[in-house]
Amino acid sequence: MPITRRHFLGSALAAAGTATTLTLWPALAQASPGETRLLVVLLRGGLDGLHMVVPRGDADYARLRGALAPEATLPLDGSFALHPALAFAHGLYAQGQLLPVVAIAPPYRERSHFDAQDCVENGTGRPGGASTGWLNRCAAALHGGDALAVSTVMPLIMRGPGPATTWSPPLPEDVNPILLQRLQSLYADDPVLAPAFERAVAMQGQAGETSPRGARLPQAMTAAAGFMAKADGPRIGFVEDSGWDTHAGQAQVLQRKLAELDAGLRAFHAGAGAIWGRTVIAVVTEFGRTAAVNGTGGTDHGTGGMALLAGGAVSGGRVAGDWPGLANHALNEGRDLQATTDLRALFKSLLAGHLQLTESALETRVFPDSRSVRAIDGLLA
Repeated sequence: MPITRRHFLGSALAAAGTATTLTLWPALAQASPGETRLLVVLLRGGLDGLHMVVPRGDADYARLRGALAPEATLPLDGSFALHPALAFAHGLYAQGQLLPVVAIAPPYRERSHFDAQDCVENGTGRPGGASTGWLNRCAAALHGGDALAVSTVMPLIMRGPGPATTWSPPLPEDVNPILLQRLQSLYADDPVLAPAFERAVAMQGQAGETSPRGARLPQAMTAAAGFMAKADGPRIGFVEDSGWDTHAGQAQVLQRKLAELDAGLRAFHAGAGAIWGRTVIAVVTEFGRTAAVNGTGGTDHGTGGMALLAGGAVSGGRVAGDWPGLANHALNEGRDLQATTDLRALFKSLLAGHLQLTESALETRVFPDSRSVRAIDGLLA
């Protein structure tokens, strides 16, 4: 089936701060009615969007991917499908709460992980364009909208003078149980530390019951949901995950990693409670990958990628974006999916329509020198 070009519904409208560190799981008191929430999930390493959102209606896809193309995909529309590991996400799509966005990337068009991530996080048109992060500048512009990064250190996207906090789990999920047994004997005789250690171990077990073994992303998104669902919880959240650089053995790696992403979406949905209907989750990456499979069953650094929007506040159940096709003449430099939309256009749309930031704040404070990048209409329910 030939693919028709998909156009967005409107014209295309995106220094360490004073961080504190939280060490306890949040209470689950619900947020005030009407308060919207935004969670940004950055998949570091360059997710192969063509493996996640499969352009099954593009005849050139099978030619370029061969045996790497996922089997038994989950249909979205006549032209695209989801990877089979994304079953929960597919259910959200059926409910109109998942919106894949195709052929999107930050304005950086080279292939360096470091520079591309810097550009995504600083919110300008180039690496090194700002020493603060656009989510922090957004929190400062909200006047009362706190921001939370689920991370061991404050990421660039959250650095700056705005009200930002970090949180990281007290123990990783994949701690060797034998090591825990040995540590327990050391803590047992301490009346202060013993109870805290037992709570941390119990918490680790609870997280593991609903997450793929050793997976950090579902645990991080569970934590983000708990914090953001509180009555005084942050309106802005950030979660990051690594391991998406798939130069070899991509099918096996992304089977596992996409299952972790799916579990993360499920975990956030379960923990969000009443705020789900007022939440947008933006799943993004720093760049896409080559359209053709390489000689080791993987793909190399590319440009155009994909994004996912999820949540009760999303106008989903469809595929958004301007699809350029995978014909040889349509590829960027003859090798990559062409990026037809600046990622800042997506972010601008969410900040303006969902968090109600003014256009002047977006163009002068949050995404400076971005007047030519117009917000996308129609992303929100």
